[in-house]
Amino acid sequence: MQLGLIGLGRMGANMARRLIGGGHDIVAWDRSAAALQTAAGDGVTASASLDDLAAQLRSPRAVWVMVPAGDPTEQTVAALGAALQAGDVVIDGGNTHYKDDVRRARLLAERGIHYVDVGTSGGVWGAERGYCLMIGGERPVVERMTPIFRTLAPGEGSIPATRGLDRSATTAHEGFVHCGPAGAGHFVKMIHNGIEYGLMQSYAEGFDILRNASSEALPAEHRYEFDLADIAEVWRRGSVVSSWLLDLAGNALREDPALSRFEGRVADSGEGRWTVAAAIEESVPADVLTTALFARFRSRRDHTFAEKLLSALRAQFGGHVEPR
Repeated sequence: MQLGLIGLGRMGANMARRLIGGGHDIVAWDRSAAALQTAAGDGVTASASLDDLAAQLRSPRAVWVMVPAGDPTEQTVAALGAALQAGDVVIDGGNTHYKDDVRRARLLAERGIHYVDVGTSGGVWGAERGYCLMIGGERPVVERMTPIFRTLAPGEGSIPATRGLDRSATTAHEGFVHCGPAGAGHFVKMIHNGIEYGLMQSYAEGFDILRNASSEALPAEHRYEFDLADIAEVWRRGSVVSSWLLDLAGNALREDPALSRFEGRVADSGEGRWTVAAAIEESVPADVLTTALFARFRSRRDHTFAEKLLSALRAQFGGHVEPR
């Protein structure tokens, strides 16, 4: 397929490379001339402006927006609404709040333009591993874009499908799934990230307890010196707590056992807050997810080894740099 792509940052550039490797034709635009030049070397067709990008695409056009959430995405979608025509598709693959998706879909529909929201997980590893895609929008439009989603997704690989899964009724086993109408994809991704906060916090606190098992405050016979990287390594094999996040924790601890290059100041992307807000709106108790969010707030005042591991995990899976 031919796809317009706006935004060639950490994830956008990797997505472009994966799509080109899958045989798709990518026309891209980015504010950075250097990013465009690099992408052109990978086979992307560069455009001089958003209008130029729209002009190079064949109808019905599809444009994927991969820019920071908030005003950058809002402004880009509004500009596309003016540049595109009825039957075209705008896809937002960033971390947008689902209520903004609902509003944008309604506004674009007035001009006959379709809107698809795609919660995208995979971070800086996505070019190699593929991206888990949670998709919202009109089903016929989502089905039209399936070749793009199938190329970006990791595929079934070696992970066996859940017992009883009907492969003819879903694409979830391939790593992408239509979740419902506009906003549904980003709602599922929002909860995904809220859960991520809780998982990361659990690993971070557990390893902090292991690290402090050697504390002089303990009786001598109750002190232990653990190799944390080895603990992570053994848990990766056959343990019920094994996961990709644990793999990344193992990487970080093997590279720097003291996590000395991290301060422990942990940022939050916003989706953890949105998850807690959704829980409040639905009157759903979310003790762990809420506590994990508040732990990030506390990390900005004083720092423990647990917070250093949280920072290390964010750097491992997303290339995130600690705020100073």
